[in-house]
Amino acid sequence: MNSTEQKLTGLLDIVIAEGGSDLHLTARRRPIIRVDGALIPLLQQPELTDEDMDGIIKSMLPPERMKILEQNQSVDFAYSHGDKGRFRVNGYVVQGVVAIAMRLIPHAIRTIAQLNLPPILDIFTHRSQGFFIVVGPVGQGKTTTLAAIVDSINHARSEHIITIENPIEYLFEKGKSLIHQREVHSDTPDFHIALQAAFREDVNVIMLGEMRNKETISSAVTAAETGHLVLSTLHTNNAAQTIDRIIDIFPAEQQDQVRVQLAGSLSGIFSQRLIPRISGGLIPAYELLLNNSAVANLIREGRTNEISTVIQTSLKDGMIDMDRTLADLVRRGEVTIEHAYEHSFDTKTFERYL
Repeated sequence: MNSTEQKLTGLLDIVIAEGGSDLHLTARRRPIIRVDGALIPLLQQPELTDEDMDGIIKSMLPPERMKILEQNQSVDFAYSHGDKGRFRVNGYVVQGVVAIAMRLIPHAIRTIAQLNLPPILDIFTHRSQGFFIVVGPVGQGKTTTLAAIVDSINHARSEHIITIENPIEYLFEKGKSLIHQREVHSDTPDFHIALQAAFREDVNVIMLGEMRNKETISSAVTAAETGHLVLSTLHTNNAAQTIDRIIDIFPAEQQDQVRVQLAGSLSGIFSQRLIPRISGGLIPAYELLLNNSAVANLIREGRTNEISTVIQTSLKDGMIDMDRTLADLVRRGEVTIEHAYEHSFDTKTFERYL
């Protein structure tokens, strides 16, 4: 192991030892880690030089991926830190020099209960078809939630599961299911091509790391319609915005058809946020939309502005309102009211629940 690799290994050990989630490496700055949502400079570490950054990225990337970085000025990949953990990595160019952001992916896949997620999510592990979407901003645990659902299916049912990811994050161990994990750029050119191929691979469950374009979303909806369970993520804030985003990505002349398809294939939308916990660490707050006849009618008729009201008034049906969840966390002493306000969808509704 050369000095550059030793430097990287030492920094990754610090992330794990400190309970960090991310490591940021930038030339002419000290390394920075994120712990419980806060960025913390490693003051005992020296500033990284341009040469340090060049050596670190070259120690992690094979030559063919270096070409992608040179062409696109950014590259996504996964990096294994021995048996201690895997990291999702983005290398990107800043003023002519590579910077690196690394997100820790624990080896152990936690269960829905261990993640402090609502038990009702377990219903999606028993579905044989439908479209389930986990949404929220970057870094809010969407991939971790999907991994918990896929791992539950893996250990409970005998299915063929295909994941399409960029990069592969959690590695699933052998269970009752047959799991094939495909990485974009390594195993397939893109999400859409891999999703189209899955139709010919006798697949039961498809997990899409994310849906980036119209072609991928269209294929995902079709897959859910034709007897597959499709799990994916979107960078949207809530259920209503997610439905609008999916429909709006299509040309106007196709939108009515997409509304009908989505109304029939959607199983649920789960929006989550990770909030600093008073006792330390992070705890999720969440919204859950379950597709029923009332929701399906609203989708078909383009009345998505009414969906938030349906969620608020459908607690008995299993739906969960984000503001109700936040108020509950405040009452239980889990989070501060200030942090709850920051993540509230509707402050007046939140105050009413308190």
